[in-house]
Amino acid sequence: MILRHYKLREQPFGVTPDPRFLYASASHREALSALLYGIESGLGFVTLTAKPGMGKTTLIFETLRRVRDSKRTVFLFQTISSPHDLLRALLIDLGVKDLDGGIVEMQTQLNELLVAQSATGKRLVVVIDEAQNLDEQTLEAVRMLSNFETARHKLLQIVLAGQPQLADKLALPELLQLRQRISIFGHLKPFTAAETAAYIQHRLKVAGHESDEPLFTESALTAIAAASEGIPRNINNICFNALSLGCAKNSRKIDAEMVEEVLRDLQMDGTQSPLPFASSPIFAPAIEKERSEQDRSDKDRNGVRNFSLAAACLCLCVGVGWYCSKDSGATMQALFSRPVQAFHQGPAAAEKATEPPTGPVSTRPETKSAVPASPATGVAIANGGGLSADSRAAQETSQLRTVVVHDGQSLFAICQEAFGDCRPELLKQIIKLNAKVPNPDHIESGQTIYLPDQAPLLRDTK
Repeated sequence: MILRHYKLREQPFGVTPDPRFLYASASHREALSALLYGIESGLGFVTLTAKPGMGKTTLIFETLRRVRDSKRTVFLFQTISSPHDLLRALLIDLGVKDLDGGIVEMQTQLNELLVAQSATGKRLVVVIDEAQNLDEQTLEAVRMLSNFETARHKLLQIVLAGQPQLADKLALPELLQLRQRISIFGHLKPFTAAETAAYIQHRLKVAGHESDEPLFTESALTAIAAASEGIPRNINNICFNALSLGCAKNSRKIDAEMVEEVLRDLQMDGTQSPLPFASSPIFAPAIEKERSEQDRSDKDRNGVRNFSLAAACLCLCVGVGWYCSKDSGATMQALFSRPVQAFHQGPAAAEKATEPPTGPVSTRPETKSAVPASPATGVAIANGGGLSADSRAAQETSQLRTVVVHDGQSLFAICQEAFGDCRPELLKQIIKLNAKVPNPDHIESGQTIYLPDQAPLLRDTK
């Protein structure tokens, strides 16, 4: 269904290491050239390391495809836990069926096979994948394989491929002799943002996508690059799910909103906030364009609220003026001599406010800070408080409160503690109110966080 919907011949983001889909980034080109040069030159051992999901196996398959006409190749990927397993796996791949002998007998059989193979003019190339799992004893047995040689050349070429732990293991003092025989060290690096976009377009083209219109929007590609960290396997996973979601929505184009939804669905462990990428300074610009219309709608609603609030304040002032005009001058003087904050709390509170405080004064920070109210509107004002222009605009239209961050608290945890539930829309508004916070996922102890009033916020997020 997905292939028919997007007019593709095959799945572009599969999990098999198909060399046809290999994208030659700068790092992949260098590694491929190093492997080919090391094999053709017979320069001892060659290694290739990469993080999981970087396309290491795909690159190896492409290397073996290019040398298969001039070399005989063996690809060992199964678990090898001892020198005996190594020799047994190698001989089985070379077609030997009688393997009843021990290590010495198997070494003799291998030597005979290598001499016969050399007589054909095709040297043997052995690739051992996931070599970081080999123990020191087995790696020493791998080194001993390089001793099969004639006076002029080696009888077999060995390529060790694995994760970065392989390089750490080869640095051990016990493996000094093996490390000295390694002539070329290849390494794959993650894609840049530009390479990620080119990688996606390359795979789509190989799969049969021929439309002039790009299937993924520019903002979607930016979001994928940030979330995948440039690792091909992550890119394939996100793109596959994005195509599935687009097909379900009957959409011919994948935008950043769809990518964001896929990323939320892929976050299965619940250890992070529901929007781990949307709150990231890298991811946020990717969806800014798609949300512009929603932002304009929010500003329109804020304008209506501001107008309503101003009208209510005007009516209040007129009423107070009419009431005050009926009182005597003494009453007016007594009225305006009261503190402004007490005036908003009623006459009883005003009289209490004029009394001097008694008893010790607590200096401990409270969860809700005492924020003075504006005499004109009754809305809490934080004296700027480091808020951005957008945050101050939001502050003028809804009651704000503040909390002080304790050790180990995240913005998501504060939201849950304050409101009992932290939906994505609620978390977005809190992030917007605290625009000056450098990283919402790592806030410092003692920092002040602004929270909106719960009642109007929950109505807006329905």
